[in-house]
Amino acid sequence: MTTEESTMTTSTELHAELKSLLRRAHTNGIDVEGGWACRNDAEHPDWDIVVTEVQKQDEA
Repeated sequence: MTTEESTMTTSTELHAELKSLLRRAHTNGIDVEGGWACRNDAEHPDWDIVVTEVQKQDEA
């Protein structure tokens, strides 16, 4: 799979990208809840990603 990196300059754009990624994964039957280590080369930091499903406010 080839990914095309877009220029991201705000936390709003980051949120939109993450939301889109998680929706696509969920729609395609991928269990998106859990944790992943995101290891990068020396030029970028490593991250620990944790995704947890939360209850919608209107369902409380």
